[in-house]
Amino acid sequence: MLSTKAVRRQKIRYRIRKKVAGTAERPRLAVFRSNKEIYAQLIDDVAGHTVCAASTADKQGKSLTGTKTDKAKAIGKRIAEQAAAKGISSVSFDRGGYLYHGRVKALAEGAREGGLQF
Repeated sequence: MLSTKAVRRQKIRYRIRKKVAGTAERPRLAVFRSNKEIYAQLIDDVAGHTVCAASTADKQGKSLTGTKTDKAKAIGKRIAEQAAAKGISSVSFDRGGYLYHGRVKALAEGAREGGLQF
């Protein structure tokens, strides 16, 4: 049985996903936040595949230092660099049921600084 907090987040996530979808020209920037790590991926929902991904758990992410918020901002910049390399300039932001605050906000700001528009 899921906890009530998890159920609430899942309902919010479903509500967001009804409105937000990614295409090849404008993929969905999906964010997942765990207690230790943060993950971001650009998803083309039409084709059903991930265009690119970055996280604090991958090889480059392990070398990041600072607070979790600082790391989230760096991941946002890294996903923006990967998107630019693939010719993507605008995305749809999917906060994944989390509040637009703290690490999720830092990741979004880092992506914007990296050149992504949403």
